[in-house]
Amino acid sequence: MLSAVLPANLFGFFLIFVRVGAIIMVAPALGEIMIPARVRLVVALTTTLAIWPAVSNNLPALPDSALGTGLLILGEVLVGLLIGGTARFIMASLHVGGSIIAFQTGLAVSQTFDPTQGIQAAIISSFLTLLGVVMIFATDMHLVILEAITNSYSQFPPGNYAPLGDFAQLAMRQVSASFALGVQIAAPFIVYGLVFYVGLGLIARLMPQLQVFFIAMPLNIFLGFVLMLFLISGIMMWFTQAFQDGMAPFLR
Repeated sequence: MLSAVLPANLFGFFLIFVRVGAIIMVAPALGEIMIPARVRLVVALTTTLAIWPAVSNNLPALPDSALGTGLLILGEVLVGLLIGGTARFIMASLHVGGSIIAFQTGLAVSQTFDPTQGIQAAIISSFLTLLGVVMIFATDMHLVILEAITNSYSQFPPGNYAPLGDFAQLAMRQVSASFALGVQIAAPFIVYGLVFYVGLGLIARLMPQLQVFFIAMPLNIFLGFVLMLFLISGIMMWFTQAFQDGMAPFLR
């Protein structure tokens, strides 16, 4: 009896681990590249152990062929990448918004390493993305990701063919929504930059002998920081609400 039950249980655990591992690999906060790989592996294993009793009834039997096993694992990977990628796209909106803010405030040339994206980025982008990770943990939004993992087994039962067309449409909508959210986050700075540079143009026309560049750069950076001081709380509240709304399809 043990020899008949144990392989099925091991296969079920591995199947859950494949989906959970794919989610944590790309999800923000839990799967950042600055977190050591062993820590992420431990998080994936403990999460798998935690949800195994709750979703074990939805797991299919062990396929008879290697091809069937491979297709089953591939489907689990696709579902995991969809859920984790959705959260990552929402996180990328802070990177987009930070880049626009940096251009408008004259800080685009100030580059630093962004540990959440793994690339060189404007310092405002790195600041916003790191603050976004802090907000996810501070507001317990990481529990939303864990809830989405559990609910995904009722929405996308293992063994069923993944709706690739719906997955592609959802991914495209999330990419466009992420870009739109980034522009909305930076909207006050876009207005500020338009007014500031139009004013500089008028001053340059009225006083050609004035060295506009040497006056404009420090003033632009200073006013940008002042504007950020007043708007940062609203930006992060908007981001957390957008994160919750973006993950809502996986929480039904």
